[in-house]
Amino acid sequence: MLFKTWEHLYISLIAAALGILIAVPLGIALTRVPKLAGAVMGVLGVIQTFPSFAILAFFIPILGVGKVPAIIALFFYSVLPILRNTYTGVQGVKRSLLEAGRGMGMTGWERIRYVELPLAIPVIMAGIRLSTVYLIGWATLASYIGAGGLGDYIFSGLNLYQPEFIIAGAIPVTILALLTDLLLGRIEEWVTPKGIMKMKEAA
Repeated sequence: MLFKTWEHLYISLIAAALGILIAVPLGIALTRVPKLAGAVMGVLGVIQTFPSFAILAFFIPILGVGKVPAIIALFFYSVLPILRNTYTGVQGVKRSLLEAGRGMGMTGWERIRYVELPLAIPVIMAGIRLSTVYLIGWATLASYIGAGGLGDYIFSGLNLYQPEFIIAGAIPVTILALLTDLLLGRIEEWVTPKGIMKMKEAA
């Protein structure tokens, strides 16, 4: 059980980490070219509608079976919520604050680092939390292509008509999702500037 839980977390968190590394910079970049943002969001939205099994099956001829195709398939599902929230959060930063930063002599990178990201971080973190929790649930399908994880119990239960196997897989997945959401909520509080946290509490 502990090994399967570790496999499940490994697949989910690696896919989520890849999603963050790609989606956050891309979301910031798209705020600079809003005309392109709609097209990118549309393409990713279409990919998001593909059935999970179809995405997994698509990568089998290319990458074979195992953890790598499962992580890549889950990565595609992780991108859209993080990208959308990053774009929305950064786009929502008041222009007057950016102009103030420019007036203080900040470079473009400094405005991103010290103005845009700190103000957008609550919205970005909401996308990361949503995406990661979804991935933990979807990672149960990874066992279909030999990637392991808690989905092994669920598929074994379905194949052998053993409900206890299904429960043994489903309950830990639910607990993992809840604990991960709680942990990311704590991280969100830690990385959010205190002034913004006070404003949220006052509201």
